[in-house]
Amino acid sequence: MSDFKKLIITAAICGAEVMKEQDPYLPTTPEELSDEAKNCFDAGARIVHLHVRDEKGNPTQDAEIFKKTVSLIRQKAPELIVQVSTGGATWMKPEERLQSLESNPDMATLSTGTSNFGSEIFMNTKDMILKFAEKITEKNIMPEFECFEAGHVSFAKWLVAKGYIKRKHYHYDFVIGVPGAMEASLESICHMKNMIPNNATWCVAGIGRHELNMAAIAIAAGGHVRVGMEDNIYISKGVLAKSNAELVERVVTIAKNMNREIATTQEIKELFGLSQK
Repeated sequence: MSDFKKLIITAAICGAEVMKEQDPYLPTTPEELSDEAKNCFDAGARIVHLHVRDEKGNPTQDAEIFKKTVSLIRQKAPELIVQVSTGGATWMKPEERLQSLESNPDMATLSTGTSNFGSEIFMNTKDMILKFAEKITEKNIMPEFECFEAGHVSFAKWLVAKGYIKRKHYHYDFVIGVPGAMEASLESICHMKNMIPNNATWCVAGIGRHELNMAAIAIAAGGHVRVGMEDNIYISKGVLAKSNAELVERVVTIAKNMNREIATTQEIKELFGLSQK
């Protein structure tokens, strides 16, 4: 497990589940998403985890919308590392999910197993994962292993051991607290972080009401943090966050109180081996 000391904050600003009806502050258009990404960078986030929406505000993996949004983000926040989702939404086919890679991102998520996702199933068969790994490698994009269960960490390690993913450094995201999947707890974080290899970093995305507690544990334990409206729309009990930047700022405050400095973009790029896009 890497001993990189500074904190890496990822902002998951939209997602595929939350709708405007649930949170009117949710960004959905390319313009809104790119403005939100810039504000999150200014607040302390260095990676933006990106989903996009169509003109009606519905989740889509449309390549052209991704291209437009990524281009706008790079205009407004050129130092921000752009990570696109290949998860999309639970009902999407693999070919649809892979469209996001056409936007030339710095990073892309690689979900490493099937998981319960509330009342639905987020399907990631072995063949699908290998196909996604091949496409990500072809385009020289750094994957972030998206792990909803401890077994997903094991399979990510298998992908590396078998040579399907070859990097000098690996990054794992533990998405915990999804109903039906790995519980959000100290024990879950400790178990998963102890499984990853030495040349790797890890972050935690706590879902819903678990976001803040899991972020605090991750910061204290030397890990990294993902926050944003994809995972949680509340700044406090019953109070909607008015922006993703608010959620980022809350984490920055915790980090400062724990004496963890926020990583710079250049430090992360050097650690992750990211080339200039």
